[in-house]
Amino acid sequence: MSLFPADIEAEARRIITEFAARKLMISAAESCTGGLIAGALTEIAGSSAVVDRGFVTYTNEAKMDLLGVNAATLKAYGAVSQQTALQMVQGALFRSRADIAVAVTGIAGPGGGSAEKPVGLVHVAARNRSGTILHREMRYGDIGRSEVRLATLRTAFEMLIEVAVTQ
Repeated sequence: MSLFPADIEAEARRIITEFAARKLMISAAESCTGGLIAGALTEIAGSSAVVDRGFVTYTNEAKMDLLGVNAATLKAYGAVSQQTALQMVQGALFRSRADIAVAVTGIAGPGGGSAEKPVGLVHVAARNRSGTILHREMRYGDIGRSEVRLATLRTAFEMLIEVAVTQ
């Protein structure tokens, strides 16, 4: 029995299988998902050939210390922003042995949202060492904390697969 929904487990299995065959490694920088990306991937046997490391950077200090996110970026744009997600993914890639990284930062709720940054807003970024960088601003809505986090996981997996094509 998996800890994750069947579709997420199937995508994790696909990523582990395909990335292992191509000898690609992944790192993940996670804020609102709190380690779920790394957790879902490592739920799959054989993941040690693919998962290099994960960074759970829930606070701004952790984002700066572990990933090198610039304090000025956080001050100007906030933790939940495209700019922060892009710096997180860069830090996850270049502070690891990974070929591909993914980063997520958002507001899972139930509180913490505002008119400008509502609950369900998540920025997801993926990057590979060949220079391909992807970003998506997702607005899942106020669908519940767990649902926002699982939807973010699904998006992150899609983007890992998408960015792997150009690696």
